[in-house]
Amino acid sequence: MEHVVNTDRPAGDATDRGEEPPTGRAAAEALSAAVRAVESGERPASSFFTERPSAGPGSSRPGPSGSAGPAADGPAPAARSPRPQVPRTGLPEAERIARTATVREALAAGGAPESLAESVVAALGESAAQALREDPWQLLGVPGVRVEQADGFARAALGPECGPGDERRTRALVGHLLERAALEGHTALDPDSVTAGLERYGVPEPPQALNDAIADGSVLVFQDALDSAASPSAAAGAVGDEAEERPVRVLVGLDRYALAEESLADGFARLINTFEPSSEDAAAAWEQAAATAPSASAAELIRASASAGLVAHTGGEEARAEPAALVAAARGLGLRAFAAAHTPEGRGRLTGLLDGAPTGAGDSDAAGSSGGAALTLDGLLSGTEGPARDEEGRLALDVLAVLDASQLDVERAAALAESLPDGARLVLSGDPGVLWSAGPGRVFADLLASRACPHVVSRTPDPGPIGELVSSVGAGELPQVDAPGREVVIVPVRDAGEAVHRTVQLVADSVPRAIGIPADSTQVIVPAHGGPTGTRALNAALKEHLNPGPGRFGGFDPGDRVAHTRGTGHIVPGTVVSADADGLHLSCDDGRVVVPPEQVPDRVRHGWAITAHQAAGARWPAAVVVVPGDAGPLLTRAWVYTAFGRGERHLSVVHGADQQLPRAVRETPARERTTRLRTLLAPAAG
Repeated sequence: MEHVVNTDRPAGDATDRGEEPPTGRAAAEALSAAVRAVESGERPASSFFTERPSAGPGSSRPGPSGSAGPAADGPAPAARSPRPQVPRTGLPEAERIARTATVREALAAGGAPESLAESVVAALGESAAQALREDPWQLLGVPGVRVEQADGFARAALGPECGPGDERRTRALVGHLLERAALEGHTALDPDSVTAGLERYGVPEPPQALNDAIADGSVLVFQDALDSAASPSAAAGAVGDEAEERPVRVLVGLDRYALAEESLADGFARLINTFEPSSEDAAAAWEQAAATAPSASAAELIRASASAGLVAHTGGEEARAEPAALVAAARGLGLRAFAAAHTPEGRGRLTGLLDGAPTGAGDSDAAGSSGGAALTLDGLLSGTEGPARDEEGRLALDVLAVLDASQLDVERAAALAESLPDGARLVLSGDPGVLWSAGPGRVFADLLASRACPHVVSRTPDPGPIGELVSSVGAGELPQVDAPGREVVIVPVRDAGEAVHRTVQLVADSVPRAIGIPADSTQVIVPAHGGPTGTRALNAALKEHLNPGPGRFGGFDPGDRVAHTRGTGHIVPGTVVSADADGLHLSCDDGRVVVPPEQVPDRVRHGWAITAHQAAGARWPAAVVVVPGDAGPLLTRAWVYTAFGRGERHLSVVHGADQQLPRAVRETPARERTTRLRTLLAPAAG
């Protein structure tokens, strides 16, 4: 998700009128106005470099504005990326303070707010001040800083030497474009997309700038051979007769995501290739477990897992019982089997499923049905839950089923694959209709498309009117469903004000009174953070009605419902308990948490209303989905499918989008992402 500066000020810049740049607060306002003018097309980005610099080294120059905050979310990751904090280890406190003070001086010299100092140190390291003096565009590597702001800082720091074609600028811009693409889910981009972005920022020779970045190792270039099923557009990089025989796709990317994607492909291939077929006796035991499985789909999954090291499993909410049945059966066979969910709430549902699942091979006190088998993926990877690791760092397990696999981004998936021992069985289970991960990649979709492993499709439908509606949305239809128990209610609204009013009314009164579900068990889901019906506006309205207070703890009061961000787009619901010098004390689904004061602005939001990306992988007794009139560009079939599927017993849709909603379900399956995993898995597919 892109971070933006508040630019709600009149356009126009003092330097455009031939005046000296203002100082202090006026300087920040002038730069913000200039940024707004560039964004609106009133002036080109290159005009930053034709303005007259201020007169002396001691003058205050235009620089980045001091307040940056997240843009309204569309289908991009729904939570703010946590602002890096200054590493507190490795340096004595006095030395750390001294170095931060040096960075403050460097920022002030370029007219940038000194409040960025700690973030700069965290992003650029111990030599941050020197790095900024040598290359002021490194400021662009600090979360929340935009291109126009970094340009203003560089112009102020370098004066007449600053130009739009400066190789330091172009190198920073290439990296910035690829990082922004990662926030939208891409692990790489085609060269034309990057050069088009460079052109928008006024770079004189975009293709040469990209070539220079490739030459100095700032970005990597890939030439991936495509199979004959690849679309012609995907093979746009193919040239000559040889390309006609075997199309090649040319992409560029950052080594961070390239290495993760290649590591993941290697990890999947290792699991496939190191798997050893079961002995005759073990195969018979697996078959007995399948024969006693609770459903035909569960039996099919058990049989597939008995004969492969990597298995994909797809289905809806009710199909979660099938990987649970697999894990219970494997534990009944004496294997070290575990299941991991995306959220603590999902782990709780898994525990219930495992407790009720038959082992299929006689009960075993040593194995048990659940007995610690249900985990969260983050807990497994961090070592706070589940099995220990061996001397090579591999998890001591034989079978692992990961639910909500659609939520796996490429880096977490790579960490998971690297953690599994040779010969282990990995089952990735998920619903292909839900939104892809908040982080970069489309791991589960690429694995399914690659056909590199067995794929079990559940035949277990989701029950009731909500299940019928969600299944229809997955098929591209938005029908009216019969809901005699008011399981699904559509609430039409005319404008944003009415949408907010009806949402509060539903949560606080209508759903508790008519359905019997209290307000604290109802989750509001919206397309975006910003705007008159975004999470900020709705959370303010819901707080005023449900838990009014002055927000004396950094905007929060005891009893406030919150969303605690644990990673990009990954939240854990909680409630504010208290606050003290140590930070904000929360009661979350996975226990008590203390959020340090400096992390509260970036890691804690009010949580009565969240986005669909944040809601993915969790369910509530009731969900109120708000689809405002301006939501059209943000809506996709995957968004609607995800949002509508979060309510277990009741779904209310506050609907102001008219025909935009059925059109999105019918015509826009998902936002495209450029990734390499499917191509990298081609050898494993044979």
